[in-house]
Amino acid sequence: MIDRTRREALAGVGTVAAAALAGCADAVVPGGDEEGEPDPIDRTGEERVTVAVGADAGFAFAPANLVVDAGTTVRWEWTGAGGAHNVVDKGGAFESELTGEEGHAFKHAFAESGAFEYVCTPHQTRGMEGRIEVVE
Repeated sequence: MIDRTRREALAGVGTVAAAALAGCADAVVPGGDEEGEPDPIDRTGEERVTVAVGADAGFAFAPANLVVDAGTTVRWEWTGAGGAHNVVDKGGAFESELTGEEGHAFKHAFAESGAFEYVCTPHQTRGMEGRIEVVE
């Protein structure tokens, strides 16, 4: 049985911290890997793919992990939630402007295979990151 002091301490922390305190820190969340990266969504065979910017309460890309064919154009479309966002490839291949305008769109055609990791620079510390794997 948990004593009153520990129960009050657990009640005052978030779910992740409570799980860690309870000895469940190594639990794996379904639908991704241990590092929190979601399973890739296969969009091969599609010429154009759309990613929502400002999804899931305003601080996510959806889908956040894609597999597409070389030659596919990815279109990021702003939801208007979460403030101003941008889409910036960590390797410098593409970069959108910073805006919070609902309906704003940014496109990039992926000509060659490779892995592209991108972030919203104002919200990357909140985990607003995405990944696109381009295959032949």
